[in-house]
Amino acid sequence: MSFLLHLLTPTVLMKSSPGCLYYLSCWYTRAELGFRTAVLYSGALISGAFSGLISAGVRYGMDGARGYSAWQWLFIIEGVATIIIAFFCYFVLPNFPRTTSWLTTEERELAAWRLQEDIGEDDWTTSEEQTFWQGAKLAFLDSKTYILMVLLFCIVASGTVTNFFPTVVKTLNYNDVNTLLLTAPPYVLAVAVTYLNATHADKTGERYFHIIIPMCVAIIAYIIAATTMNLAARYLSMMLMVPSVYSAFVVGLAWISNTMPRPPAKRAAALAFINAVSNCSSIYASYLYYGAPEYTVAMVVNCCTAVIAVIAATVMRWVLVRLNRKLDAGIYVKGAINGRPGDGDSNPFRFKI
Repeated sequence: MSFLLHLLTPTVLMKSSPGCLYYLSCWYTRAELGFRTAVLYSGALISGAFSGLISAGVRYGMDGARGYSAWQWLFIIEGVATIIIAFFCYFVLPNFPRTTSWLTTEERELAAWRLQEDIGEDDWTTSEEQTFWQGAKLAFLDSKTYILMVLLFCIVASGTVTNFFPTVVKTLNYNDVNTLLLTAPPYVLAVAVTYLNATHADKTGERYFHIIIPMCVAIIAYIIAATTMNLAARYLSMMLMVPSVYSAFVVGLAWISNTMPRPPAKRAAALAFINAVSNCSSIYASYLYYGAPEYTVAMVVNCCTAVIAVIAATVMRWVLVRLNRKLDAGIYVKGAINGRPGDGDSNPFRFKI
């Protein structure tokens, strides 16, 4: 029951929203995307923290009220809240920089200029100038798409523990209410760590180490979880799992837009394709969590996918370093803005590594 209640609360899974990621990339520069992506996914993290508290409250105080079970009350409470918030968001969220009617002409021009100054090329194209299928073709022909796909898939795969977190926490042998309450602290810590990691990544302009360091922490956490049933050590591993995987995941998402910024149709296609594939780990994840209370198989698989993510990030960095060296030498690079540094450009395009 605790597992069911947790799933019915606001989702804590790393189900990326390609549309939201593309939307953010249409308003913010490459140096701003990491933090903004962290803000977006803080909703999932905060929901993970509050889901345990909400579930515990509903399970303890509302189960059977007015003839409804606890899981039915969760559907009602969260469904109504989501509809109300979505209604207000419709009026608050702007359109694209050049098409938001309530911005002044100067504000629209400034928003578009910021993106053009960051990349060296205008982000705005109409459907006649470039279709989604043309963008998809460019994305599928770019080898970086597949490296990033492996990276994001393995990060999400190593984070499948969040799907079954109450079940794993239940191995600490507390009752249902206390188990649900114990799921909150890892997500609270994850919010802080994700913000700090993403903010520092944007400030330094560095992506690689902001991905592999958290993933190395995740590897350590899964090794601890797979090798001991000590209460303190096992809960410590749970406290490390969620923050490490989520903080790496958010920076990885920003790296997609940073690596394939133009044309917009290519960026949109890459975001959609990579996120769709990365979430396929949910297909097999439910078959891993057996053999309670150790869940050794699940922890070992999560550890292995975390290792592969580190390898993929390393390959990605090596590729981008080589491309940047070519740009520095004035050599044509397919996929870079204008193919080479602009003549006399004080801010030539470089891939963020």
